[in-house]
Amino acid sequence: MANWKDIRVVSREDMMKRVARFNKLKGSDGGLPDSPLPESERKLYAVIGFQPPKKNNKATTSPVGDNASTMPAIPISEGFNLGYCKAKPGRGPLMHNHDTNETFIAMTGKWRCEWNEGKDKMHVDLNPFDVISFPPGMARRFMNVTKNEPDKEHLLMFVIGGNQPKAEFTAAAMARCEEFQQQKTAKAMLTKPAPAKKKAVAKKAKA
Repeated sequence: MANWKDIRVVSREDMMKRVARFNKLKGSDGGLPDSPLPESERKLYAVIGFQPPKKNNKATTSPVGDNASTMPAIPISEGFNLGYCKAKPGRGPLMHNHDTNETFIAMTGKWRCEWNEGKDKMHVDLNPFDVISFPPGMARRFMNVTKNEPDKEHLLMFVIGGNQPKAEFTAAAMARCEEFQQQKTAKAMLTKPAPAKKKAVAKKAKA
């Protein structure tokens, strides 16, 4: 449209392409560097936008991961992106950074949003419908901290600016991912069954 002030008529068919039913959303629990970690287990839903960004390294990815970014419910590019995270208590991503604004809205349960690393780490807890908005260029993470419901998943909404937003995991986060992978490989080697001894090709001749 040349000018947004030129009001247009939009058909119901076209508008229905911009409707996302929650019970029909397709989520993904993979496609991020920390996806295999037990403490990072979660499911991400790309609802609006999230065009896959160009990657510079292993630490750089779409905020929703490679999997979810390929199947947004409403595939538009209009300057912002919206999605959900579903996770059990104690679960959430490792520390990461964004190239655009990221805003969190707790939908159910209690969510802890942390920023900075090491001695500078701080946090705030969000109850349902509380909001926190992170500017670009700072390490942040979130985690479900709902008490007395260890097996119940809760929901967090996130809104991220841009058309192709990028997330980049911190060096410490990537070190934890590498450590986990090395531990997994070592464990697999220890539990790997020993190769069976080769049977004799020929039987001993009878006396």
